[in-house]
Amino acid sequence: MFTIKRNVISKMLLGATVISVMATSAMVSANEEEWPQDTVRIIMHTKAGGSADVFMRTLAESLEPQIGQSIAIINSPGGGGASQMSRVRSAEPDGLTLAVNTLSHFTGMLTNLEGVFAIDDFSWIATAQSDPNLIWTRTDSPISDLDDLINEAKQRDGKVTVGGFGPQGSTQHIGMSMLENVAGVEFEWVPFNATPDIVAAVLGGHIDVGMSNLSGAQAYFDAGRLKGLGVHGEERLESLPDVATFEEQGYDVDSSWVQVRGIFGPAGMPMELQQQIADAFHEAMQTEHYQAYARSAGVTDSWMGPEEYTEFAYQISEVAQQELDK
Repeated sequence: MFTIKRNVISKMLLGATVISVMATSAMVSANEEEWPQDTVRIIMHTKAGGSADVFMRTLAESLEPQIGQSIAIINSPGGGGASQMSRVRSAEPDGLTLAVNTLSHFTGMLTNLEGVFAIDDFSWIATAQSDPNLIWTRTDSPISDLDDLINEAKQRDGKVTVGGFGPQGSTQHIGMSMLENVAGVEFEWVPFNATPDIVAAVLGGHIDVGMSNLSGAQAYFDAGRLKGLGVHGEERLESLPDVATFEEQGYDVDSSWVQVRGIFGPAGMPMELQQQIADAFHEAMQTEHYQAYARSAGVTDSWMGPEEYTEFAYQISEVAQQELDK
């Protein structure tokens, strides 16, 4: 079980965002910079249809015409990110092989991937999103809110199954552990490689509840097949205004422990190239098409460049290690 100091992530994100926005405003548009000429491969750590996958495919629709070359999205799930990270680490540092990461990449390097990968194996280029997690279940479940979930866990002596991305120590698992701590219960964690797999398991009755970001499961909410039990964030989601936050339901967890999505590449990428890529991604994020998706999905834009994001990577890893050691 873990606890995280309140607001540590949101403070890091806010401080770095201010610095990054100020720096970006003084730079030349990414359209005027030279982008490496060839197909840009963006490797995903999840299957198609997950929250991170939906984010990248949506952003690529704005990024591709902006940089004037093709973008290939390659799904490489497995090992809680290990398959993807292996492909990125061995790639040439030329800007043509990039990848999407989440906080679970950092926590994974402290747990199941410790000794296999390290922060220095990669270039941390830019952040794009921060995104609260959501606990949900199928609409015909007798569990309707967090109180119901906690009571069920007490009655079944920890046998309530919760599905989420990654093994123990992943971002979502740590979020569930926070709820365990304040509620005095235990859940049975079931790891998956993508949100669609979690949805299928919940709808099929194989697990009791799921935890993910909204975007990968939104279609099932829109179709009335899933219902939310609680938002692990500071505010309710605009698309699900009737689903209360953990804190509103009386569970005082750290609401700043949100998912962070960023762009990374192999180690050794020149800083000038990293900045060009960061600027291009951030410019694509400002398009009407991308912004419509982002607001609907309930995500918050994040604007760190390579220097800020690298610093954040080390800081958040230190925070996570302190909590894992408790």
